[in-house]
Amino acid sequence: MTTGSLPGTEGTVSTGTLRGVRAIRLSVLTDETTSPERQREADDIAAAALGIDFGEGDQLREAVDLDVSASKTGPFDRPQLGRWLSNPESFDALVWWRFDRAIRSMAHMHTLAEWARKHRKVLVFAEGIGGGRLVFDFRNPMDPMAELQMLILAFAAQVESQSISDRVTGAMAALRRMPLRWRGGGRPPYGYMPAPMPAEHGGVGWTLVPDPEAVEVIERIVRELLDKRTASAVAAGLNADGILSPRDYWADKMGRERGGKTGGAKGQHVVREKFQWTPAVITRMLRNETLLGWKMHKGKPVRDAEGNPIMATEQPIMTREEFDHVGALLDSRSQNVGDRQDTDALLLRVIHCDACHGRMYLNKQAGKTSTYKCNSHARGELCQLPASVRGDWVDDFVTAEFLRLVGPVPTKHVVEIPGYDPKPELDATVAEFREHQEQKGRQKSKHAAAEWQARADALDARIADLETREKREPQRVVTPTGRTYADEWAEADTNARRAMLVDVGARLEVKRGTRGGWRKLDMRRVEFTIRGELDPAVEELAGLREVLTMPIGTAPASGTSVRLAEPVKAAA
Repeated sequence: MTTGSLPGTEGTVSTGTLRGVRAIRLSVLTDETTSPERQREADDIAAAALGIDFGEGDQLREAVDLDVSASKTGPFDRPQLGRWLSNPESFDALVWWRFDRAIRSMAHMHTLAEWARKHRKVLVFAEGIGGGRLVFDFRNPMDPMAELQMLILAFAAQVESQSISDRVTGAMAALRRMPLRWRGGGRPPYGYMPAPMPAEHGGVGWTLVPDPEAVEVIERIVRELLDKRTASAVAAGLNADGILSPRDYWADKMGRERGGKTGGAKGQHVVREKFQWTPAVITRMLRNETLLGWKMHKGKPVRDAEGNPIMATEQPIMTREEFDHVGALLDSRSQNVGDRQDTDALLLRVIHCDACHGRMYLNKQAGKTSTYKCNSHARGELCQLPASVRGDWVDDFVTAEFLRLVGPVPTKHVVEIPGYDPKPELDATVAEFREHQEQKGRQKSKHAAAEWQARADALDARIADLETREKREPQRVVTPTGRTYADEWAEADTNARRAMLVDVGARLEVKRGTRGGWRKLDMRRVEFTIRGELDPAVEELAGLREVLTMPIGTAPASGTSVRLAEPVKAAA
């Protein structure tokens, strides 16, 4: 074998100029001491001394992974570096600034060393221990020294990583106790963005303020939920309009690629190009107390010595009343979690089987007419006479009947002014206190026992405070819109029309059909009714319609009255 071109690599095969990949990693984007520019400069100096070329322009070989933790994310799982490692034929050497830019785990370093030995690569660290350059040449598979040296250094790196982790954990715990203080790194709750701490609060560090663009999306979601749209329909609308989900929205703000890994089967991950809005994402966001401006840790409020939630912002997105109102709305919808969300089924929750009185659902098959069918088997029941009917027939029938019965009825705009009920927060705090009480007596030291007691006292104080607060009932303000149900129906889409039907208590009962070549709906099979607040208006319209269609000379029924639009002039 000939002497290699790299210092300290005697006994390896010489390849002349090496094709290198410049690897840059940063855990926190605001970390100026390890900025990408600083790393590039060090990598370039080392590469020039060792005859390593990174290419240039479109042929530049570089892996830049920003806001990526080496302790949590191995080299093969990093977005850019992972792509280079999966294509080993495209380069000869990897160059990092320092050891901690590559790994902080013995397991990760062992995997990287195994990969380098298998593919005969050179690993370079521009500034090693004591400032000297480290070169590990794995082009000679018979020489185990490079791998041994790397594992020794990896052990030191892992110990350092644990020490750093302990310091960071302590610092984060301290920051959580500071009112209005945001930790800085990491993704903030959706709806907020980091901003410098105002001078009146010390001017040190970061706090959270509302993010106008995200708040506009939250307001849209709440508005559509109040307009009777389901969480599924709201999510579909957001996706159709290209509104970024919380995770992708933050990635865009940070200049990173959208999508990424998400949970799959046990021990597996699914990689998505982008993350969509889903009912679960919407519900989880709207039930999170961060909308109240609270600091949360592991799903629970961070509390002060008096048991009050510590605020992360001076400008919460929602008041307590608004938050509870939205929560109650979600609770009312959760009763229908098991329903299929057929967004184009007009009669979902309206059409029922006459035999078992269970709901019927739209069944669609390619190349065939959609039909509503009894779904008793899905409920674990047996319907003796399960009904099935063409979807377009009953859609048209219900539309005609709805407009006939309530089309002329004026609509009203209803504004719900939320009240205040301390019970939801009281129940949550009592549950938190109960869980805390389960740890009573398990503390082995006086300090731990004192900390336990301090938290118990704080929760108790908060419960006592909430018990003194009075409940305020919500108000309902109803004002005429100047429009009719027919006007609203004409401008509504399928989801809005279905919401109108459900809201007025519309119900369609369908009997089982008889055999034969039916070409239209057998009216004997269906019965359409409306029950609820519109009952008086429907009855009044029905009575008026009956009187107006009476033959001339027929006396009106007792109790009915008719007023003509214009008085009839007496005959001359």
